[in-house]
Amino acid sequence: MTHEDTRDPSALHTPVLLERCIELLAPVVQATGHDDTPVIVDATLGMGGHTEALLERFPSLTVIGLDRDTEALELAGARLARFGDRAIRVHAVYDDIERAVFDSGFSRIDGVLFDLGVSSLQLDEADRGFAYAQDAPLDMRMDQSVGETAADVLATAPEGRLRAIFERYGEEPLAGRYARAIIAARAEAPILRSGQLVDVLQAATPAAVRDQRHPAKRVFQALRIEVNAELSVLERAIPAALDLLKVGGRAVVMSYQSLEDRFVKREFARRVASTAPAGLPVELPEHRPEFRLLTRGAELADDAERQRNPRAIPVRLRAAERMRDVR
Repeated sequence: MTHEDTRDPSALHTPVLLERCIELLAPVVQATGHDDTPVIVDATLGMGGHTEALLERFPSLTVIGLDRDTEALELAGARLARFGDRAIRVHAVYDDIERAVFDSGFSRIDGVLFDLGVSSLQLDEADRGFAYAQDAPLDMRMDQSVGETAADVLATAPEGRLRAIFERYGEEPLAGRYARAIIAARAEAPILRSGQLVDVLQAATPAAVRDQRHPAKRVFQALRIEVNAELSVLERAIPAALDLLKVGGRAVVMSYQSLEDRFVKREFARRVASTAPAGLPVELPEHRPEFRLLTRGAELADDAERQRNPRAIPVRLRAAERMRDVR
């Protein structure tokens, strides 16, 4: 893509749970003193919808936006240009959040937003290979400048690894059957396109299962997570982001599949728990929880938003606030 790209990011992307995210992050911006510059990290900038709204609502705010997808960064740059140096874009995977913050001239942050999963841009552009409903090269890399493609994984992974990928990242009950089918198919011809893979999976799926769900959905999710190392990145990124928050700082995380949400839930639970030894009569200050939860369980999009924006249907939002510093 060139700098002459004329696509309108706001037409390509509708931010999920936008007003709720702003509501949760607003107190940390409004509570910051006049001598400070409130700083929020949008760890998954995408096409900049959430960041644009935050910068519009809060004129003193600076947002550091991270994304591994260079195409998304370029589109977001056009959308956010009017905010000048209040919008800092960084080409990085979000587990590199600490370096991105330090390199931007800050040591701590007031808030962080994660909008996990695959972006609207990646889903809608057929040649990226994320969508099983469109025939395209099997790429699936969020950053197309580095790493193995999904086609590379399918071409080289042994049966056991394929099965493990589908089981762990797709929670696919037919993982073994699909792995065997892929090994047999690639012996005849390389599996290079999404349409080829869908055909292999369809042929390997019992008719009763095909009637219940699309056989490719979980396999495509699993391959995407594997290609982009999404879970291992998340397991580093969330703790790093929480550690960067000032006292009173807030983290908002939106997940779109159960594996992501389970990890976020566990990490938040760990941070809101007291570390006082069992039987201690008085909880000492150093044992008090680092964080408190701002949501009761995971919040869902309401019916109106689900109808307006179908990509909000699977979202699970969790948020937490730092109560004390442990540095």
